[in-house]
Amino acid sequence: MYRGTWLLVGIPLLIAAFAVGRVDSLRAPDLQPDFDGSAAALAAADFTGKHPDRTPGSEGAAGAADWVADRLAQYGLRTQRERFHAKIPGRGRVALENLVAVRQGRSNQVIVVVAHRDNSGTGPGTNDNGSGTAALLELARSYATLPSEPNNTIVFLSSDGGAFGGLGAREFAAHSPYRRRIVAAVNLDALAGSGPPRLVFNGNLPRAASPELVRAAGDRILEQTGVEAPRDSGLAQLLDLAFPFSLYEQAPFVDKGIAAVTLTSARGRPPSSFGDSPDRVRPKRLENLGRSAQAFLGTLDAEVELAEGTSTYVYLGSRVIRGWAIVLVLCAAMLPALAVIVDLFARLRRRHIPLGAALRSYRSRIAFWLFALVLFELFAVIGIWDTGAPVPLAPELSPGTRWPVAGLALFGTLVAVAWFVARERLLPRRPPTEEEVLSGQVGALLVLAVVSLLLVATNPYSVLFVLPSLHAWIWLPQFRNRPWPARAALPARRARPRTGPSCRTARAGRRRRGTHRCRAAPSARAWPIAARPDRRP
Repeated sequence: MYRGTWLLVGIPLLIAAFAVGRVDSLRAPDLQPDFDGSAAALAAADFTGKHPDRTPGSEGAAGAADWVADRLAQYGLRTQRERFHAKIPGRGRVALENLVAVRQGRSNQVIVVVAHRDNSGTGPGTNDNGSGTAALLELARSYATLPSEPNNTIVFLSSDGGAFGGLGAREFAAHSPYRRRIVAAVNLDALAGSGPPRLVFNGNLPRAASPELVRAAGDRILEQTGVEAPRDSGLAQLLDLAFPFSLYEQAPFVDKGIAAVTLTSARGRPPSSFGDSPDRVRPKRLENLGRSAQAFLGTLDAEVELAEGTSTYVYLGSRVIRGWAIVLVLCAAMLPALAVIVDLFARLRRRHIPLGAALRSYRSRIAFWLFALVLFELFAVIGIWDTGAPVPLAPELSPGTRWPVAGLALFGTLVAVAWFVARERLLPRRPPTEEEVLSGQVGALLVLAVVSLLLVATNPYSVLFVLPSLHAWIWLPQFRNRPWPARAALPARRARPRTGPSCRTARAGRRRRGTHRCRAAPSARAWPIAARPDRRP
């Protein structure tokens, strides 16, 4: 049954193959970008030199906000200050401030250009994100001096709290008066590093910016830099859908269904501010990525209707496979294991083998994990753990470097005591019978099947993490009495029934007599269901 059901998976695979397609490219803007890389590099050095510590709530953060507002005022753009509060682990509840400058367009549709101006305080942050702030100001200057209005309203957002989980972008996407009119967003982060140009387009939910937007951004980078912006591998993109999170500020917009992408020279996450000094900045890289951002903004202003919204997909080279096809294949890959589990459960019911004790054992296991979860939350309430806004944080920040050792020791001790209490109920009082062993295995498979179905209901891509276990536990009981090389080679082997010495002797005699060969019955321990006659106990 298990091997035969795999044939059904071929149909979704065939459908998914036909779902792979190309993405249409958006045309380049008519005007060539005039981004001044030298001026941007000087602005980044001046900005970070005057305000090296721009952590949220500090005096340096207030000075940095005034510096950016003065620059925007020089270009004739009026700056709106949007103040809000957020709780940051290790810093408590702090006041933050977003700066918003608007270049009105012919339509009310809004395209947002965002760059955070804060840093973590471990260095001046000339690249992250003095370079992004300088690029934002240079783009604002170019649009402020345009002789005619753009097609869409352009909002330039200098956000606060970007180094601590994109707090400013999250606040803007959720509460700004422009939030219902945003059709696209471009985030500028660490543009002057030594790495190649890179696009980041995932969010904190299993979705990403539209593939048309990502393709357009990649084309503009290729035209201005001569280098194709690398994307994550197909497996990495699939893992991002299964366990979605991002440290860049396009994520809050993507979570709201807004097409957003980050242009950066960093790798999978923003670089550390430690040692991020002006001598590390690459002015040529800043100019190339600044020109790419300006050209990309011109493309969006002309054809943003063709790149709106978010979707789920995986880029495979120049083609994409849509998310619904991936979900179809993942769900189909569950069918062989689910079919066997249902059949095992039906066999147990027909033979009146009790399953209640096996399922009740999971009550103690679930109670232990619930206790650990409640204890963890209790420690957070009384202040042992630092808490903050529900956003992902970089590992070099204080929650990842300053661990409460005494609190962790107390938590570990209480959890260990709870485990020994729960474990007492799971210890066998006598050697289990074959029926009880079989009942325990089927109970474990049923629980795993229920967990898999719950994952399908919440995030079907997360089934990727339990799919190997779902199939491995079908085969593991068949190999528990085999030598360790056979158990290690489980994925590549096929379980075969054992042959006893009596059968080998009988086979030799029958060969001499020219009769048919003998086939021994499977081992009762290796095949507990098939070895027993079809009778009730």
